[in-house]
Amino acid sequence: MTNPMFDLTGRTAVVTGAKRGIGLAIAEALAAAGADIIGVSATLEPVGSLVQQRVEAVGGKFTAHQVDFADRDAVLDLAAELATETIDILVNNAGTIERTPAAEHPLDMWDRVLTVNLDSQFVLSQAVGRSMLARGSGKIIFTASLLSFQGGINVPGYTASKSAIAGLTKALANEWASQGVNVNAIAPGYIATDNTRALQDDPERSSAILDRIPAGRWGKATDLAGVAVFLSSPASDYVSGITLPVDGGWLGR
Repeated sequence: MTNPMFDLTGRTAVVTGAKRGIGLAIAEALAAAGADIIGVSATLEPVGSLVQQRVEAVGGKFTAHQVDFADRDAVLDLAAELATETIDILVNNAGTIERTPAAEHPLDMWDRVLTVNLDSQFVLSQAVGRSMLARGSGKIIFTASLLSFQGGINVPGYTASKSAIAGLTKALANEWASQGVNVNAIAPGYIATDNTRALQDDPERSSAILDRIPAGRWGKATDLAGVAVFLSSPASDYVSGITLPVDGGWLGR
């Protein structure tokens, strides 16, 4: 039986970037805690996706939306549709990364990363947040990054966007906490996903990363699942405006 403090039965959660990696793990965990899931991804299959199978296997209902977060109009359309529904939890997880030295970083890469990682997050949070404020309850969770705290190498757009996400988390929390809407962020450490494939495949960088992580391993997408359930649940009702690292001890080193 689910602990009542972490019980999400009857809640509806939107998880962006739900097709794979961190989004998939979070969607499955929220469903296992009782939530129904609206999954969103640029390439998410309308029916039969892996995330749908995982959600339904633990008893959740699943609805799919295929939306390119680099397309402002498509994101606005999604926001308008979600604003008409009762959304209890919004997990802003969709994101992208481009790795090019800052001096040569093309502006179209910069624009795409900021559009996907920051602009679309605000559009959805604003639309869904209005409905949450009208009801006096809701949970919004952003996926931040270690680069919300650090500068990174060869990822200027990604670092700028994730630093901004940490600030946006605090800004929304300051306005909305008193009205029953909790806004927080999770900052994954070095997680073995598609976004970190280039680092995993670089023996020198991978070794240097592992040498700094006190836990001695790359993170798994499932390492974020419990934190997402906590921040979605009544257990976190007095938690507001934080960016919580899940990094195997990286930032404490």
